[in-house]
Amino acid sequence: MDVADAFAESDLLPISALQHLAFCERQCALIHIEGIWEENRLTAEGRLLHEKVHEEEGEVRGDVRTARAVRLRSLRLGIAGMADVVEFHRAMPDASPDQVCRLPGVEGGWTVFPVEHKRGKPKPDECDEIQLCAQAVCLEEMLGARIARGALYYGRPRRRHDVELDAGLRCRMEECVARLRALLQAGRTPPAAYAPRCENCSLVERCMPDIAAKAGAVAQYTDRLIADALKGAM
Repeated sequence: MDVADAFAESDLLPISALQHLAFCERQCALIHIEGIWEENRLTAEGRLLHEKVHEEEGEVRGDVRTARAVRLRSLRLGIAGMADVVEFHRAMPDASPDQVCRLPGVEGGWTVFPVEHKRGKPKPDECDEIQLCAQAVCLEEMLGARIARGALYYGRPRRRHDVELDAGLRCRMEECVARLRALLQAGRTPPAAYAPRCENCSLVERCMPDIAAKAGAVAQYTDRLIADALKGAM
């Protein structure tokens, strides 16, 4: 990484905002531009889940060392945050050298496997994968080792969903970072647009996407009436 291209610590954006942006740009702006936040059952359950995971101590089981609440940053991308869980697996003899890192005070080489915890079930979009990928890229920069895979642990099915951190996902994640920075620099909240996902959003009462949708429909109807009237007058 060229030092001249690195972001300053004061310019680092929260990794969590990438998940908000991938879910809904308006939600992201309400939270990170207007400073609006409301909690509902879903967000409260998610917060408690993360707190529980972060409070647990790291552990060593055989050839796997587990760290929790790991602080992250990437000066190249200009993002920072926290990983729920980072597993370090003892590197196998055939492991690719660029995937192996060294841990202070620990013998041998280790491969890195981030795990992000989510309260619900897998989503139809990539917002969780984008967040996990950003965490992995931060770890790569911090540890100097490439990370090929990670996992999302969902509380409802109580199992992991493995994620390949391939070139396509990395590209979409970096595009999301660029969109986030542009959104925050512009300082403008996008207009509301109703979608089925709005029903699970804790900000739905503040966003009022259904009213915006009705207002848009009324405006279109009024425009049609005016256009018809003008045609009749010709």
